[in-house]
Amino acid sequence: MPDYAFRPVTRDDLPMLAEWLRQPEVAAWWGGPDRQISLVTEDLDSPAMEQVLALRDGVPLGYAQYYPAHHWPAPQFAHLPADTIAIDVFGGPQGWGHGGQWLRALGDLLLLDTPILAIDPDPENTRAIRAYEKAGFTGDEIRTDSEGHPARIMTRRR
Repeated sequence: MPDYAFRPVTRDDLPMLAEWLRQPEVAAWWGGPDRQISLVTEDLDSPAMEQVLALRDGVPLGYAQYYPAHHWPAPQFAHLPADTIAIDVFGGPQGWGHGGQWLRALGDLLLLDTPILAIDPDPENTRAIRAYEKAGFTGDEIRTDSEGHPARIMTRRR
């Protein structure tokens, strides 16, 4: 397995992330790129949110944010244990095809400190679901998120 590194997102990364969010492959699932980059920017100052870039040989491949699953209203995670960490991810063009691998590496790191991770793709996002399965996530229960959208709940345990 290739080596992946992770570093915190900085304000200097925002133009690159905005470009990634505008890519049709990302925008289809992270609608409203301008709104999304605004949220990513706001979250830089949130102590509950961790944001990282996945890197391979110094090349940015993807974005991940992770946070306590019960910190914000998220009814799709209500049934999960209190110490669950939720993850949201999207990839950049250099990282397409690597998502499952770098997410597995990130999950390995996060599971050192928490017993369970959760991710909640749109049930129609089969590309993401395949990557999450490669990263060790399982589950096919469909629940409704805080915006009324269906979400497939997938977890990975220590």
